[in-house]
Parts: sequence; structure tokens; C-alpha cells
Amino acid sequence: MKDFHIGLIGMIAGVCTTASFLPQIIKILRTHHARDISLGMYIALATGILLWLVYGILVRRLPIILANSVAVVFCGIIIAAKLVYNGGARK
Repeated sequence: MKDFHIGLIGMIAGVCTTASFLPQIIKILRTHHARDISLGMYIALATGILLWLVYGILVRRLPIILANSVAVVFCGIIIAAKLVYNGGARK
């Protein structure tokens, strides 16, 4: 497989996995409710994503760098929302 096609597969995979955070972010921001979100899980996930980002930088792979840069921000938004809304719904 040519490098272009391999990179394209990586970019598509990155878009799909990174975009998967958006429905959760939108729901939390609309409802101001994050009670069912596991803080520990998102902290562990953010740590893993951050390590993938470092790995991508070290091996100089743009799809890994781009996807994980955005994903760590999205994960951070969910963690911040969990802390701000502290699990409850605002009336």
C-alpha cells in the first residue's frame, strides 16, 4: 500500500475516533449534567491519549499527532465539565 493511502487511513481513523467525543460533549453542555460520567475513566483515557500524542510526535506521524491533539482537548472539556457541573443538573 502506498504511503498516501496508509496516511489517509490513519487520518480517517483519527477523525472517526476523535469525533466520537462530540456527542458526549454536546450532551453535557446542553444539559449541564455529568453525573453518569466516570471521572476516573476520563482521566485514564486522557493520560493514554496524551501518551499517544507524545508517541506521535516522537515518531513524526501526522495522523497520530492531529487526532490525539484534538482528542486530548475534547477529553479535557469532558473532565472540566464533570468538575464544573459536579454531576448535577442545573435547573
